[in-house]
Amino acid sequence: MKSLTDTYTLKNGVEIPCIGLGTWQVPDGEIAYRAVRDALSLGYRHIDTAAIYGNEASVGRAVRESGIPREEIFVTSKLWNTVRGYEETKKAFEETLGRLGLEYLDLYLIHWPNPVGFRSRWQEANAETWRAMEELYKAGRIRAIGISNFHEHHIDALLKTAEIAPMVNQIRLCPGDTKDALVAYCRKHGMLLEAYSPFGTGKAFQVPELQEMAAKYGKTVAQLLVRWSLQMGFLPLPKSTKAERIRENADVFDFEVDEDDVLYIAGMKGVCGESWDPDSVSW
Repeated sequence: MKSLTDTYTLKNGVEIPCIGLGTWQVPDGEIAYRAVRDALSLGYRHIDTAAIYGNEASVGRAVRESGIPREEIFVTSKLWNTVRGYEETKKAFEETLGRLGLEYLDLYLIHWPNPVGFRSRWQEANAETWRAMEELYKAGRIRAIGISNFHEHHIDALLKTAEIAPMVNQIRLCPGDTKDALVAYCRKHGMLLEAYSPFGTGKAFQVPELQEMAAKYGKTVAQLLVRWSLQMGFLPLPKSTKAERIRENADVFDFEVDEDDVLYIAGMKGVCGESWDPDSVSW
């Protein structure tokens, strides 16, 4: 990857810009609107949101008012855990599009595989939801469909009934939390790995070894980790609401992390904490 507009190609041929702006925990209103507008003005063309983030309306307004042709911006949203089922998913999708004010989504994900409200029948619930997403995809309402926080057994269950395999799995991937077996499994099934919380929800910034390594490259810890994520073959989704940080997070194409350092960062177990277990989350 040599620039912010470089892309990964999903298995259906859709191109997805190699770095996205994450909007988790970005409040709706002027803060979310400005973050997205700033990102787009700085060259980002990939914005990631979700129904549960509560900021789809502001994200959509920023996309629409950016002056950039819609087809040049890749927009992702996600189905929240309180919704499962064929009709319910279609309704939730229309509500998401309505809040965004867009005519289609570039990527739609099932946010978590085993919601607490469907724990006794998550396999069936996901199968029905996926059927609706497949229909929306076939109808051209979504350009690509995928999953988030799914582990191998969740994907195995989904593939038993799926006509179309997921194109993306968006999971937490950061220093010391690289989920090698799951990543290999997803790649075997043709899925791109998107990395949310690439900074370990900020924990990475407090790690002295990462501070020292970033200084060696003349970069910030954030820049080091976005570059590391790309060299791992992931698609990072760094989040910020400050224009200078948003710019900084994308200034990663003028250096390369040494292979020894790539491996060292991957092996830093525990420095960013552990991922939530999707089978025991309380949401």
